[in-house]
Amino acid sequence: MTDHDQQLADAEELAMTARLRNLAAAALTGPLAEPPDLARLAAESGLLDVAIDTVDTPVGQLVLGATEAGLVTCSYDDRDAVAARLATAVSPRVLRAPARLDPIRRQLDEYFAGRRTGFTGPVDLRLTTDFGRQVLGLLGTVGYGQTTTYGALATALGRPTAARAVGHALGANPVCVIVPCHRVVGADGRLTGYAGGVADKPTL
Repeated sequence: MTDHDQQLADAEELAMTARLRNLAAAALTGPLAEPPDLARLAAESGLLDVAIDTVDTPVGQLVLGATEAGLVTCSYDDRDAVAARLATAVSPRVLRAPARLDPIRRQLDEYFAGRRTGFTGPVDLRLTTDFGRQVLGLLGTVGYGQTTTYGALATALGRPTAARAVGHALGANPVCVIVPCHRVVGADGRLTGYAGGVADKPTL
């Protein structure tokens, strides 16, 4: 990013902050007014394109992000790193908005408590490639408690020699846990790499 681009980005961020402050001030219209929900105000005014928040789970802290199209990320990475990626790949209008992510947070709680075996709600796979979307799309056929192999997925795609490429696509899965790349194992049944660590695979 050039100095000029950085200056433009900084100016846009300052302008967005000022607009949010104005919206918040307008929301406080009386002595009994509730504190404004900045995330809701931002969304309604077009200032929020990506809602982001963290959730603690038995496999560590996950960073959730959602667009209007659906859940765009469920990541083991640091929140700031995820936010920066979303700002570059989706929109600079990324804000912490816990309420927007409450539905998937509840589903994760139920999943790890053993009361749920799958997830509902739309998923936004714009952070992966066309090939990645094809690979991840096949994971819906691998049920809870089941596994498949990289080779089997490659064969299902009509590319039986592309097991390595399938592995790379799964390694770049932007929606871990929710889109179950942890159900894919090596041809000999061995557990292989996973973003959260190989030890987490059996627990998912």
